[in-house]
Order: sequence, then C-alpha cells, then structure tokens
Amino acid sequence: MTDPLVSPDPRPLGQSGIGVSPLAWGMWRFAGRPVAEARALVEAAFAAGITLFDTADVYGVDGPGFGEAERLLGQVLAEAPALRERMVLATKGGIAPSVPYDSGADYLTAALDASLARLGVERVELYQIHRPDILTHPQEMARTLDNLVASGKVGAIGVSNYTRHQTTALQSFLSAPLASIQPEFSPLHLGPMHDGLFDLAMERDLAVLAWSPLGGGRLGSPADPRAQAVADALDHRARDSGVSRAAVAYSWMIAHPARPIPIVGTQRAWRLAEAADAFKVQWTRAQWYEVLVAARGELLP
Repeated sequence: MTDPLVSPDPRPLGQSGIGVSPLAWGMWRFAGRPVAEARALVEAAFAAGITLFDTADVYGVDGPGFGEAERLLGQVLAEAPALRERMVLATKGGIAPSVPYDSGADYLTAALDASLARLGVERVELYQIHRPDILTHPQEMARTLDNLVASGKVGAIGVSNYTRHQTTALQSFLSAPLASIQPEFSPLHLGPMHDGLFDLAMERDLAVLAWSPLGGGRLGSPADPRAQAVADALDHRARDSGVSRAAVAYSWMIAHPARPIPIVGTQRAWRLAEAADAFKVQWTRAQWYEVLVAARGELLP
C-alpha cells in the first residue's frame, strides 16, 4: 500500500513542456504598494521555492485600478530583469468590468497585448481565460487561443473557474491540449474532488492550479463548527510536524493524486516562507482521510 507523497520537486504544467513549482504565488492583492516592497515579495516567493507566479489583468480593479497588479510586477521586472528568467509567468484575461465577461477574438487579443505591455514582457508562459463567457462559442474561443499561441506571445493555455463540460468543450476545438485548470479547492471547498474536475485533470494530464487554498481565510479564523473541525484536524498534524496549520493545508492538497498546486495568496514574506513547510509534512492514508472526514462533516460511506 502506497501512502500519499508530498514532494518539493518541480512538476509539469500539463503537457506544455513547462516545469513549475508545486506551490504558486497568487497576486490578486499585489497592487498598490511601493516597488521596493513589491520586489521584496517577489524575491521572498523565490526564496520559498516558488517559480509559478499567477496574476490577471483585472487584479487591482477593487483598489488602485484595473491592470495595476500586472503594472506593478512589470515595474519590478524592469528594475530587476534577472527575476524574469527564473519565473514561470501566468496571467488571465476575459473579465471586462461592467460587461462582465468577453472571450471574443477582438477582446482577448487586445487584452493579451495590454497585459504584455503592463508586464513589460513579450511572452507569458501561461495565458488563462479567467471566467467562462457564455456568449462566446468554444470554437471561436479555441481559434483565438490557437492564434495567440501561434503568435509566440503565449506558451500554453489554461482555463479558470470552468466546469468539467466547459473545459472538454473548449478542448475539443483546440489544436493543442489545454495545460491547466484553475478551480477553487481547499479542505473547506471539496467541489473539484466530486464534480469531475480532478478526474478530468488526471484523465487529460491537466495541471490543477487551486485558488483560495485556505478557504478565503476561514481556515485561519474558523467561524463555524465545520471550519473549526477542519482546523482542529490540521492542527493535529501541524503539532506532529512542527509546522503551521496553513502549511498542513497546502500539504494535504498537494497529496491528492491530481497533484493540485495551491496558489498561495499571502502578501507577507514570512507567510511565503511558511508555505514551504508544506513539504515537511508527509501523510499516511489514515491521516489524510481523517482530514477529509472533518472536511466532509460526516463519516465516509
């Protein structure tokens, strides 16, 4: 009987040929800070072993403005160009505030060019559709995405917040395989384990980038009996391993055979360092299932 394995070794980004770290850093709260502070955070992520940086054009819209997270990262890279060489850079497009979604050819093509300009780069390794646009036929979307890859501006394509069927419909029209999906997943949000997304990822060799891995902060400050039960289960492993609750949560996620990559959303350097402790935690099957039982709120059948 083989127990789950949690390894810090790089893993493939689907079938793209791109290797990435088993943790990613999410930059939705990155905007609105001095460049020196922003650079320190980027360097802290590298120090934690993170090479996959996940941003989006809309990040900053609820603060300094649309595109400002990308623009700030671009300022960091302009100041320290060597950082770009160490980074697998992922961004997203398709959310057009007030529209709200547009994955049409004209919009996505312009959105990618605008993202590249803000970032100050000629290419991103991964370009993702941020939310499904119900009014764009997947065949049209696939044609656009194929063209973006053919242009050399995009290394691989992914989708975010797509259902299993939306993902397979888009893939059926694409020339190359999708590299990644990006669902919400945490010990408090088990949906991808049961709605077919993880099964699809394993079937199609898709990387899983998991957003909100700490349940939107609810694991840090449990406010209901289920969240408290999950926190208690994680704390039990945390005490045994000498790490934080957050590190155990990341480790528990990474241990799933779909190999989810938690997108760590913190904007504090010490918490980025703490995230790397996830690889100090190893699981027996019984220990992993104990957390799942707490997450489900009921015994397994």
